Amino acid sequence: MTLAQFLVDALPAAGPFTLDGPEGRHAAAVRRLRAGERLLVGDGAGSVAECVVTAAAKDSLDVVIERRWTEPPPDLRVVLVQALVKGDRGELAVELATEAGVDAVVPWRASRCVAKWEDGPRGEKALARWRSTAREAAKQARRPWVPDVLDPVGQAGLLDLVRASALTLVLEAHLATRLAQVRLPESGDLVLVVGPEGGISPDELTALEQAGATAVRLGPAVLRTSTAAAVALGALGALTARWR
Repeated sequence: MTLAQFLVDALPAAGPFTLDGPEGRHAAAVRRLRAGERLLVGDGAGSVAECVVTAAAKDSLDVVIERRWTEPPPDLRVVLVQALVKGDRGELAVELATEAGVDAVVPWRASRCVAKWEDGPRGEKALARWRSTAREAAKQARRPWVPDVLDPVGQAGLLDLVRASALTLVLEAHLATRLAQVRLPESGDLVLVVGPEGGISPDELTALEQAGATAVRLGPAVLRTSTAAAVALGALGALTARWR
């Protein structure tokens, strides 16, 4: 059975330590791990340790590290630019993309977004939900790296990302060029742009292409904005060395 994974801010180099706080409470009270059982503890930045429980309290575990390693980041990083979505579909997009291996997520205030994420407490709360979703999905997927969820961008910020990337792919269902036909880089940042449910506006698409982006489609089906990134990440995993 795959071991449960928990996240800490700083992972000790070796020896015993106490897993406490929210993660320790979940491990002891919800997962009910007991002495002799094993678990994974990571820092979300590549370092992971396989540990064995030596003692269990009400809301913490005493554990000892038996094996520790560091997973390097991929040579080709996928940065998802995800348009804001009304309701919980944005969080679903982040969850699925994280499970599929995305390395960073950038919320995008596209012109056709129904959700706006205005500056202030409401926007900060929405961003915090995306970040929490990425963290929990990374734990569920046993990923050594938790994707960064960055501050939202408008068109100017998005175009800066495009110009700095090794390649930017814009997913558009009506276009003839398929993802499998595009020559993909071996390293650097591959920016993947997913528009809102209403689609990317013609002006935005033109600006993206003028900045160097390539518009592509995944296949014959039209995907929701909440699932498109995860499907694309699966294709990129197979078409590049990311899954090898």
